[in-house]
Amino acid sequence: MSQGLLLVNLGSPASPQTSDVKKYLQEFLSDQNVIEMPKALWQPILRGIILPLRSWRSATFYQDSWLKDGSPLIVNTQLITNRVQQCLPQWNVQMAMTYGEPDIKDTLQKMQQDGCSNIILLPLFPQYTQSSTKSIIDQAKTANVDLTIIDRFYQENNYQQILAKKIQQAWDADNYDELFFSYHSIPTAMVKHGDPYQKECLATTEAVSKLLTIPQNQIKTVYQSKFGPMPWLKPYLKNALMQAVELGKRNILIVTPSFVADCLETIEEDYVQNYQTFKASGGNKFQLVSPMNDDPDFCQFLADLAQRNLVQNS
Repeated sequence: MSQGLLLVNLGSPASPQTSDVKKYLQEFLSDQNVIEMPKALWQPILRGIILPLRSWRSATFYQDSWLKDGSPLIVNTQLITNRVQQCLPQWNVQMAMTYGEPDIKDTLQKMQQDGCSNIILLPLFPQYTQSSTKSIIDQAKTANVDLTIIDRFYQENNYQQILAKKIQQAWDADNYDELFFSYHSIPTAMVKHGDPYQKECLATTEAVSKLLTIPQNQIKTVYQSKFGPMPWLKPYLKNALMQAVELGKRNILIVTPSFVADCLETIEEDYVQNYQTFKASGGNKFQLVSPMNDDPDFCQFLADLAQRNLVQNS
């Protein structure tokens, strides 16, 4: 019997073509952990309005950022998986996606067939939220294999130290007026229903900020990637960028702690759309701290976290 570790990220269309993007979005936006509206009300809106309008537009974004080996999220998650495997040579380390391929249930069952006794499930989301982490856990449980679940890691000191080091290096390399911690937003209704995500985002900013030499009044928590008409967590990154310029702060460094791998949100939304908004408003310097991707320290952290949980649960 070998020890197994499954790293899970959000997912990606099979290709940047509109038909594949539509299939992916339909699966993603049909998840009731993501959209809480009753299916009878939501599905006609999704199929009749959202998918016809959004699929082709999203496909153009995927086409702009697609790599020769696939989508940035898939490629970077595979690089993380490969490096974690190097850190754990006696383990079977695999990756899966919440939506699209590789499938969580199928991968877990294959790992079990290959001799993994107790598999550690590690979603690649530092902060817990219903719309990402819970969906992964729900799918994983349908595989009926023995699991040890690590459902968050924002609070881990080593993770905070690695993130702080990346931020400090970027900040020191140039001159900036403000640092934005930009997290993926979620509907405010989820927070009202008890989702801990907002508290964990704020706790991440607070803990990491204490490790930096950047004045607290130059650090701001914002949210990005809002979808649909309902209220989501604010302030929105795009609005905060325009407001910063109005206040004379034209050099902004952005870190995106809820994204551990480069993806459409960092490449297209931030480096294209938000960059253009910032520049059009009169902004000067706009820079992102690179997500973790296959950073050796981060991948070693994931390996150490898995090993520690194995010991604690054995």
